[in-house]
Amino acid sequence: MENPSSRKQNNNDDSRKTLLRYAGLAFQMMATLGLGVFVGYKIDQRIGWRFPVFLIIFSLIALAILLWQIIKDTRRHE
Repeated sequence: MENPSSRKQNNNDDSRKTLLRYAGLAFQMMATLGLGVFVGYKIDQRIGWRFPVFLIIFSLIALAILLWQIIKDTRRHE
């Protein structure tokens, strides 16, 4: 029979791993979206167009990558 204290320890370890995994995913999301916006802004700034075409394009590409990454990560750890 398993010791109740070891079961509690395993539950705490699992919850910590889950917390760290999703915290890391949140940081990746912020970094990827920030990088996409920054690159798009700099390209638009260099070209000099009034409408921020590349800002929108790179932001949407970053969002698509993030969505794919979230789906891939959550399916892998089920």
